[in-house]
Amino acid sequence: MNKKTIKKIIVEINKNTNWIGYGTIEILRDGPNGFTSFKTHQENPIEYAKKRKEYISGEYELIIK
Repeated sequence: MNKKTIKKIIVEINKNTNWIGYGTIEILRDGPNGFTSFKTHQENPIEYAKKRKEYISGEYELIIK
């Protein structure tokens, strides 16, 4: 089977007034070698995502919600 590898970094900004400036980052990879997922809650989530090796590689699509 020729399954295309999908690579995404999904940043979801927290809308809770008690967590202003925080958000959730999920890094996903799905392809012929399997599925991986990593999720974390961080302050300054966009900056955190841009410092990750996955983003720096240029292979992952950045999605901001």
